[in-house]
Amino acid sequence: MSVVRDGIPASPGIVIAPVRVLRWEVPRVPHGAVISEDRVEYEIQRFRDACDYARERIRVLQERTARTVGEVEARIFEPQVLMLEDADLIDGTIGTIRENHLTAERAFEWRVLEWESALSHSSHPMVLDRLADLADVQTRVLRRLMNMPDPDLAARVDDGEKYILVARELTPSVTVQLDPKTVVGIATDLGTRTSHSAILARSLEIPCVVSVGNLSDTVHDGDEMILDGRTGRVVLAPTEEDREAYRQRDYLIREWEQELVLLAHLPAVTRDGSRLVLRANIDLPGESDHARDHGAEGVGLYRTEFLVVGRGTAPGEEEQYRAYRRVAESFPGQPVIIRTFDLGGDKFPAFLHMGREENPFLGWRAIRVCLDEPEVFRTQLRALVRAMAHGEIRVMLPLVNEISEVTRTRVLIDQCIGELRAEGHPVPAVYTLGAMVETPAAALIAPELAKHVDFFSIGTNDLVQYTLAVDRGNSRIASRYNPFHPAVVRLLDFICRSGRDAGIEVGVCGEVAAMPLGAFLLIGMGASSLSVGPPALAEIKKVIRSVTYEDAAAGVAEALKASSPEEVLQVLTARLGRVLDLNKFSASLGLSRPE
Repeated sequence: MSVVRDGIPASPGIVIAPVRVLRWEVPRVPHGAVISEDRVEYEIQRFRDACDYARERIRVLQERTARTVGEVEARIFEPQVLMLEDADLIDGTIGTIRENHLTAERAFEWRVLEWESALSHSSHPMVLDRLADLADVQTRVLRRLMNMPDPDLAARVDDGEKYILVARELTPSVTVQLDPKTVVGIATDLGTRTSHSAILARSLEIPCVVSVGNLSDTVHDGDEMILDGRTGRVVLAPTEEDREAYRQRDYLIREWEQELVLLAHLPAVTRDGSRLVLRANIDLPGESDHARDHGAEGVGLYRTEFLVVGRGTAPGEEEQYRAYRRVAESFPGQPVIIRTFDLGGDKFPAFLHMGREENPFLGWRAIRVCLDEPEVFRTQLRALVRAMAHGEIRVMLPLVNEISEVTRTRVLIDQCIGELRAEGHPVPAVYTLGAMVETPAAALIAPELAKHVDFFSIGTNDLVQYTLAVDRGNSRIASRYNPFHPAVVRLLDFICRSGRDAGIEVGVCGEVAAMPLGAFLLIGMGASSLSVGPPALAEIKKVIRSVTYEDAAAGVAEALKASSPEEVLQVLTARLGRVLDLNKFSASLGLSRPE
């Protein structure tokens, strides 16, 4: 008899395949001591050999990632290589072997624990990228020392078999290794739809379900499973009836997707003539071509954190300039909105030495970090200004809470323009600067803030999180993260009206824009542009072209009177359901799971 488990839909698609369980965990190290000096030297050599092997395996993964995904993505492995060349970690372990006569694995474990203790005082241990890299290095070296099988994903897919990867949780560094030709689905015990790994899974177009509970302890390699990334459901030990139901559902969805392909290069205009601009969110330069092919009219959110996270030194101006220019040239004549570094929260570059914070998402992050680290910020701003010569680049500031954050940034940009002009670089006569509206504070001062920026971009992920006091990264309360809460709906409407009254563009780049009901709501609020992940572009364009602004505005008027999320959803579902088959949009609506 089949067993049904429900999680959170993270990346759409239906797959039926055998399971492979990834256990990327630090192995338990037995206590071990050595007596003779010869044995001490033998343990030191074992340790050196294990480090050499780990470094070689990481380089192989790095080269493979560069070939299959891109050079920028491959840099995520660089901190691990640097750790294996760090004298404090390596020589410190060798010293521990000599001084305490411990086995190589025991001495390395001790040294890593000392590193973990030191790092935990410099930043939040749950989100520090360097700690995650250290755990990867520790696992790789210890498994070699303890003669355990190589856990690399690359080593497990040589047979070419297609499978669903099941794990407790995936880090971005693991996710980027996945080959969509063999890893046809992902299911994790923990996680949320807005985690970086889930976002990367969507970029790779791998169906994904997260927060499924103890799934990795329940299934075994070879077990058959159905995974529905649209509804967030997995079916264990499926019956033939289950298989047929999901095959039929998959067929209908693929038929629907073929219809959407035809929409890719049609304008995003409602049936009564209201024009919206539909742009793409991208994380890496290489995604720009993919977004353009899916019909994006520019980039609404270009995240720049890939340039800094996991690195021991800040990226230089030339490296950043090339990354920004690459995307600008992919969209000639169309806007490319580049967000300045959104650091802090769950993104901690090692070179900033960020102090420990009890609530990092409410702490030193985003524009606060940029303004407090002017040399890092100025380097980025100079690179952005230089790249403006190659396209319509617009600068966007994350987590703006105060008007002074905008005015201080304008002073810095003006200084950078003066410097670059003196150096002989082409510089723009004018530039476009916008603010992300992501907090209730920014929303409530939107009328005043609009006087100091050229556009708004509503970051609904953080806006929902801060409005509802729900950590969107906490799988235990993820169900309480509801973008259709009346408080969120009213804030969104107020921001849109404030921007319209000021005569500036109001865009939306958060996950709400990628939800059909959310897009319908935003159309009715008069949003100027929506920006979504490339896979969602055609579906949202279908929504735009199927509805009228008049009907969407009437839906907003009703939704603003609602007193619960359920009432908001009921209103929007009823109105959108008159013109569209909502079963095809079940990824966002949570409807139509085969029973």
